[in-house]
Amino acid sequence: YGGMINAIGLQNPGIEVFAKRDIPFLRQYDTKIIVNVCGRTTEDYVEVVERLGDEPVDMLEINISCPNVKEGGIAFGQDPKAVEAITREVKKHAKQPVIMKLSPNVTDITVMAKAAEAGGADVISLINTLTGMKIDINRRTFAVANKTGGLSGPAVKPVAVRMVYQAANAVKIPIIGMGGIMNAEDALEFILAGATAVSVGTANFHNPYATAEVVSGIENYMKKYNIEDINELVGAVR
Repeated sequence: YGGMINAIGLQNPGIEVFAKRDIPFLRQYDTKIIVNVCGRTTEDYVEVVERLGDEPVDMLEINISCPNVKEGGIAFGQDPKAVEAITREVKKHAKQPVIMKLSPNVTDITVMAKAAEAGGADVISLINTLTGMKIDINRRTFAVANKTGGLSGPAVKPVAVRMVYQAANAVKIPIIGMGGIMNAEDALEFILAGATAVSVGTANFHNPYATAEVVSGIENYMKKYNIEDINELVGAVR
């Protein structure tokens, strides 16, 4: 198993440029647009969500792995009370369905999943990256300037599948599963564990056709086993 550690922050052109330049560009394509939102305070999240209210986007994914500056820097997603509170506040202002993206850097993922559901989340997505570290033995220092970074890719998949399974048995809202999906077999593991949809990230760096290949691979699997409705597979492993 391999993976990738990133520590690049959340690079983006800002909400105004994104709304005026990027959304019209994305709208040229026959696909849904899900906007990932992050902030350092609850007010930051609300401001962006309100700005996107009348934009032609389909869903909002709220990234709660960001540090809460008003609570000493602890990530929103590591405190169940904060998870429920920010979910509830975002839902008050959002015009689109809300996905809460959960952090895996917690003791019990089911507590966070239940908190998001209690706050009114329409969907939860998991997992975000695991906190990892790489040390350069020749320079005898950290390989990334931030000391730690987010670990993604195949190395995190077993953890991600386990957490999706646990969350699926704890909440009733849909789950988007992610973390190390490189092919259709990986995606099917998430679906069987309880994910109603999957997301492909790191694989796209290696293979720009990865997502299309995942879709065709799932279709071939369904034909092989004479499965007409993919929902028959969702949460089939109990």
